Amino acid sequence: MTMPTTAREQITSPLDMASDQTLADRAADGDLRAFEVLVRRYGALMRVYATRVLGSNDETDDVVQESFITAWQQLRTLEDGSAVKSWLMRIVSRKSIDRLRARRPHINIDDMDAPAPESHAPHVLAEVESQTEALSRVLAALPEDQRRCWTLRELAEYSYGDIAAEVDLPVSTVRGLLARARKTLLREMEEWR
Repeated sequence: MTMPTTAREQITSPLDMASDQTLADRAADGDLRAFEVLVRRYGALMRVYATRVLGSNDETDDVVQESFITAWQQLRTLEDGSAVKSWLMRIVSRKSIDRLRARRPHINIDDMDAPAPESHAPHVLAEVESQTEALSRVLAALPEDQRRCWTLRELAEYSYGDIAAEVDLPVSTVRGLLARARKTLLREMEEWR
């Protein structure tokens, strides 16, 4: 008597076992099935990451979908197909941060007679926006390995071991990169403390 197979085992294809390089190359040439394998392979990770950055599930699916649309449109620009995972993570990271920037506090116009809370005061909102822009500039200026490690640790709450596996570096190197990134952030963001 044979055991029933799971739904995942029933839909496997030779592409499911292909390397990221092969899938990215085929998808760049227009192979939709190869791109679907990349979506299945990394969609859950991207969703978890976007949820961590956004703080809720409300916009996560939209951000991940937008990220895959962008990836499909720009796949030909990817120089190293074996780096497709980190490339996809950079896209979802940018899309998530863009979504955060687009969030604006909304005041109910029915409550216009009541004074706005201090947190909605123009000077407070301007200060928060300036601080966010300053942080974005400092993060953008960090070397890529430092920025990726910091983002995975502070936004996605990855462990050191998970970060090391994600960026394919030893844990000791990850610790050093994080220490340098934190030192730079503390120095550059000193006026906001």
